[in-house]
Amino acid sequence: MNMEFVKRWIFSVIFLFCSSIAFSQWLDINDISIQSVMTEEGGPVIEISYTLNDENITQDNPAYVFIRFSRDNGKTWRLIDPAFLSEEGIGILESGGKKKILFWGSGEMAVKNPIFKIRGIRMAEIPAGEFIMRSFPAGGKDPSISERPSSVLPGFFMAINETTISMYVDFLNEMGKDGSGWNDRMINEKRCGILQSGDEGNFQYTIIPGRENYPVTYVSWYDARNFLKWCGLNLPTETMFEKAFVGGIYLDGDEKKSVSNTNPERKYPWGDEVPYQAGIYRCNYAGDEDGYPNLAPAGTFSKFPSPYGINDLAGNVSEWTLDWYSTTYHIGLDGFRMIRGGSWLAEPFACDAVSGATQFPIKESSIMGFRGVFLP
Repeated sequence: MNMEFVKRWIFSVIFLFCSSIAFSQWLDINDISIQSVMTEEGGPVIEISYTLNDENITQDNPAYVFIRFSRDNGKTWRLIDPAFLSEEGIGILESGGKKKILFWGSGEMAVKNPIFKIRGIRMAEIPAGEFIMRSFPAGGKDPSISERPSSVLPGFFMAINETTISMYVDFLNEMGKDGSGWNDRMINEKRCGILQSGDEGNFQYTIIPGRENYPVTYVSWYDARNFLKWCGLNLPTETMFEKAFVGGIYLDGDEKKSVSNTNPERKYPWGDEVPYQAGIYRCNYAGDEDGYPNLAPAGTFSKFPSPYGINDLAGNVSEWTLDWYSTTYHIGLDGFRMIRGGSWLAEPFACDAVSGATQFPIKESSIMGFRGVFLP
């Protein structure tokens, strides 16, 4: 870019100060600057710069960053289409520090004082490759097949932690002004903790203090999809969930094949040890012996992650997946969606790699939550 033809002016910008993973699960992003750059080629380009304050962002544990903006003082919000963005500051990032994005959709900025919000989610990379699938997608079991099949998946990224109440409330305050995405069960201070105030068309949402980092519950499959669409993500398929749970045959993928999975048919994310053994609790399951009679904060059992470093795939909340329940193996249950991973109300055996359950997609339950995936 020829700087002799550059003219800059600063737009006002909202600073979204995302607290550390120990609090809200949004990554720490600050020092946001928005400038319009006039170029010789014609028309302004929007330059967005910020700092991602996290030294732990790596290739294996990257960040996913997305940007939303408002042209009407926060009344409505839109996700910026990555097709209009360039430079290394959006999507999957493999390091922290200073970032810059160029936004070529300058026509979107034909308004005074646009507002931007930049958010980041900690992810884990699941490289492309083969894994041993111990269950059939969509809940199916075929007794005629005695060997466990293998499945090959393309690479994807999965959120390290469950979607938290704090994250979901940010979504509601942008997209739930008409009441959508919220229900009065969410008031429950032990099993969720989201309060609604105001009038229809201008509802606002707050969190019962201390509940910020708990996984959001009482969320239907549709609401989970809407939240993830808001982020530019999606729900994992059952096959994705199971691979993230047990790991591939090679943990660095079939292209490298240098890190073998020592237990590709493990029962639990951490191995074959049951959730409670030798005085150690490895996940949040039924009862209060593990210290949590209901939900535990997201990441509480981070000492017992999956082979890719993903937390709470077993226990705490059962997680929505993208898949319909299939009648290929079962009859009469069309219309259900699959959940996986067990919950705080499940017995230990129901928190293993192969257990799942069905739910109507409109179901809102205290034992069900979700997390997102990104497909490059």
